[in-house]
Amino acid sequence: MILAAGRGERMRPLTDRTPKPLLPVAGKPLIQYHVEALARAGVSRLVVNHAHLGEQIVAFLGDGARWGVSITYSAEPAGALETGGGIQHALPLLGDGPFWVVNGDVWTDYPFLARPIPEGSLAHLVMVDNPEHHPQGDFVLSGDGSVADAGDGRLTYSGIGIYRAELFTGCQPGAYPLAPLLRQAMASGRVSGEYYAGRWLDIGTPERLDMLDKELRRT
Repeated sequence: MILAAGRGERMRPLTDRTPKPLLPVAGKPLIQYHVEALARAGVSRLVVNHAHLGEQIVAFLGDGARWGVSITYSAEPAGALETGGGIQHALPLLGDGPFWVVNGDVWTDYPFLARPIPEGSLAHLVMVDNPEHHPQGDFVLSGDGSVADAGDGRLTYSGIGIYRAELFTGCQPGAYPLAPLLRQAMASGRVSGEYYAGRWLDIGTPERLDMLDKELRRT
């Protein structure tokens, strides 16, 4: 599942007329990098949620055939459903097994290779070094591969993870964040993770978008 429903307030005025996942980087919309990476990794069925200017996302991606994938859309009401509510809303489209989730507003060269989520884990998070704009990090990745909410050596959650539908058991439909669910699962030892040292950037501001554009045009 590619999360593409956010309004992108910090990216305004760029996102007033263009949804953030369609903002171009080195001549290619951000979301296309994810579609291509997932296709290369053998992921054939994608779900994309959308809200703000979502018709543009549907028009650009279509059914996914040109990348060799099948894309289904999870439309959300105006204002979107936040990350937790958006994933729960899309669960009927995501099948019975574990599924990838990736934020549509990050760029990375992470390889989405097939890997089993550890037995008993409700979520498996890809963690990265803390960027300058988020020095405090999010969670702690232990040597045994478990992820905790408190402790030293905090890393940043990359916005890439593998989830089980059971994480959302008991949740009421509607808008709500994902982080409280993850922290609840961490408290019972049911979140695992991995560290990724490759290239990753959260495209949260026009300045970071421009920085990435220049970097990719040089490479």
